[in-house]
Amino acid sequence: MPAEPRPPATAGPLGLLGGTFDPIHLGHLRLAEEAREALGLAAVRLIPAGQPPHRGEPRSSADQRLAMARLASTGNPAFEVDDSEVRAASKSYTVLTLERLRAELGPARPLVLILGADAFEGLPGWHRWQALFDFAHIAVANRPGYAPHGRRWPATLSPELAAACAGRHSSDPADLATAPAGRIVPFDMTPLAISASLIRDLVRTGHSVRYLLPDSVVDYIAAHHLYEGNGN
Repeated sequence: MPAEPRPPATAGPLGLLGGTFDPIHLGHLRLAEEAREALGLAAVRLIPAGQPPHRGEPRSSADQRLAMARLASTGNPAFEVDDSEVRAASKSYTVLTLERLRAELGPARPLVLILGADAFEGLPGWHRWQALFDFAHIAVANRPGYAPHGRRWPATLSPELAAACAGRHSSDPADLATAPAGRIVPFDMTPLAISASLIRDLVRTGHSVRYLLPDSVVDYIAAHHLYEGNGN
């Protein structure tokens, strides 16, 4: 008697790295790669913001930032690029993106929102921030040399955030695969002193930006005359 077919296994945890990416650079890509490896992620989606709600107007258009993200991710099969925020008519609120992804991927797929420590500690200023835990885990990138978050929390967190984090912290990345959302897991990252504002300033002043971002993105910036002239 033939064995009954097994239901398909739940896909592995999917990392989510959002940002303005104006432009995307090696710091972003290295963070995505280290998160993938340290947390056992099946893939990482890069999500360029269309209309960033917490900063001024980007220097390059949403379509240009999307194009640069696609160029930067080429060659890494674990990287995907999500254009949903670029195509949306509304502000790029993370909770709305997570709602859409949960509807797209189903209730069981573990989703892992990748944040830097500063962004994480600023969560109470985000739109509907407490709902983030309903849709995804949160992975917090920690610079080597700093005390692990398990010892820093809740001392460095606001009372509101500390209360929301109670019972969610885990030091074991394997926990991310056991539930679709709700955990907070720190991981170490390699600090790279690269920023989008530095790159824009170097381009504006006529200096080389090679080796700070992928060659394909360097060439795209030059071909489209991005970041030239006044401003940063």
